[in-house]
Amino acid sequence: MTQATHQAIVIEQYGDPEVMQIATVTSQPLVAGQVRVQHTRIGVNFHDIYVRSGLYKTLALPGTPGIEAVGVVAEVGEGVSRFKVGDRVCYISAAYAIYAAERVIAADDLIAVPDDLSDALVAASLLRGLTADVLLHRVAHVGQGSRILVQAAGGGMGQILSQWATQLGAMVIGTAGSDATAKKADQCGCVEVIRYRGEGKQDVAARVMEITHGEGVDVAYDGVGKDSFDGSLASLTFGGQLVMYGQSSGPVAPLEIPRLAARSNSVCRPMVFHFVKKAKERDAMAARVFEALRKHHFRMAEPMEFALADAASAHRLLEAHGAVQPILLVP
Repeated sequence: MTQATHQAIVIEQYGDPEVMQIATVTSQPLVAGQVRVQHTRIGVNFHDIYVRSGLYKTLALPGTPGIEAVGVVAEVGEGVSRFKVGDRVCYISAAYAIYAAERVIAADDLIAVPDDLSDALVAASLLRGLTADVLLHRVAHVGQGSRILVQAAGGGMGQILSQWATQLGAMVIGTAGSDATAKKADQCGCVEVIRYRGEGKQDVAARVMEITHGEGVDVAYDGVGKDSFDGSLASLTFGGQLVMYGQSSGPVAPLEIPRLAARSNSVCRPMVFHFVKKAKERDAMAARVFEALRKHHFRMAEPMEFALADAASAHRLLEAHGAVQPILLVP
């Protein structure tokens, strides 16, 4: 009997975008508790770039990258009752293997997609939305009267954090590296946008202290890393928290813990995958994200779509222009 196959992006070695090649691979058989999902939209993220380049070295080679997708259940394994063929589902996975036409995955790892939200919208916002939920509601508690700093507020995650935090009643100070991202940050509710690089560069911490009358912010959200860490830490109030969730400019140098004693500060580095292990908690997080989308607590730019085989072009675009606009792959 002929084995079933499907198309997938395969990486044989770490490197530039060109190492991602489309290939025909053998489809995995189902076992009890699993479902086969035919992908309709696949999210493209900076995490994928770190994996492809070898910065993280978390993908065994040869392998297929990707950490989020939306699709339709095409087949269910023995014992699966939560989903049926034809159901729309989405998921994130630290096990990768998502830049592909299909994926076999445990049914318990899936999230049902509401009928009123499109595949493209969910794929463009799932990982970032779940991450924002963790950042705003789990590792820190942002609400009415909170003062926060969002580094790269005009980027993909920064836009969501700025908008959602503003809806929660926080005062949001943003930073931006260009005129274009500064404009985006301003549109997302930031009370002021500070230039942290390029023409018109400012001392972020000094400006934050001016805006807050010397008090500093309760939480600084930083997905930039090396270029912004010191400014984020120096912007905190007494007992303030620095939340690192990425490193788009490169890894942060080792931190000398006594530096935190100056203002009794703390630093954390959350990973969203650790917060979605339990189905009940994951579904509650997803429900908050979906409701935030419905109520326009944050809005996503229209995603740019590439064919699965053109994943290299998607990565080049993300590396060149950042995550201002969501990027999706379509199998």
